[in-house]
Amino acid sequence: MSRTVLITGATGSVSTALMNALEGADVDLRALVREDSKADGLRERSAEVFVGDLDDARSLPPAFEGVQDVWLLTPNGPRASENSMNAVWAARQAGVERIVRLSAIGAAHDAPNRSGRLHALSDRETERSGMRWTILRPHWFMQNLLNEAGDIAATGTFSLSMASARIGMIDVRDIAECAARVLLDDPDRHHGETYTLTGPRLLTFDEVADQLGLALGRSITYLPVSDDAKRRTLLGYGVPTWIVDMLEEYAQAYVSGWGHFTTDTVADLLGHPPRDIADFVRDHAAAFAPDDHR
Repeated sequence: MSRTVLITGATGSVSTALMNALEGADVDLRALVREDSKADGLRERSAEVFVGDLDDARSLPPAFEGVQDVWLLTPNGPRASENSMNAVWAARQAGVERIVRLSAIGAAHDAPNRSGRLHALSDRETERSGMRWTILRPHWFMQNLLNEAGDIAATGTFSLSMASARIGMIDVRDIAECAARVLLDDPDRHHGETYTLTGPRLLTFDEVADQLGLALGRSITYLPVSDDAKRRTLLGYGVPTWIVDMLEEYAQAYVSGWGHFTTDTVADLLGHPPRDIADFVRDHAAAFAPDDHR
């Protein structure tokens, strides 16, 4: 019998990739969205759409009723642990069997960033929920580079406050395929596991620039900047202060060597290596190309 999987954060990059990875599988997809206006693409994927908000616990029960598996992805923000709590409670009340939760790299009560500490609270609540659970903790997303695509296309440069940090960055599609593998396996197989997901190798942003240059056939340069300079840029784009603070904390941690590791977990789960940065930039080259080359 098909299992019903509820996808939270359904319009985000990881959940979208997860639905791609689940396409054709013997599951019934549900999608939780905050606004029905964003649901058309989800319905085209044959997902049953429910409108609800993780900020509002009273809006959630209909989406969780009759669900066996929940993909739990909460928005980054100061209410992240409350959002997760609301979802976990709705799942318990509805008799959900399993939660597969997207956490964050290095989530711990003593993590050097507020996001990691909030995720640790939600991880622990999930572990004590009485349901089967699996937690995924992915490294820095390669797709974060798409935030720099405008500058790269226009100037051939991009600026981050990462200095010469080396990071085991991962393609979101590999995160999604690992989540799909867990969701499609028997609920007991991955129960109680916390999987730290990384790409295949450590990379500096100079090396990322080199890979972008090879894919685009032009010189691309990484320009490290100070925390204050990056902060001014992000605030100037209207990024909320809490998010800017969080990104700064992550950058400082990465510069200190906090992200200087890789794991074999993706290959163990999927039976093949994760995508390399060369795969990512080749597949997304159009996003980084000047307008007249698109």
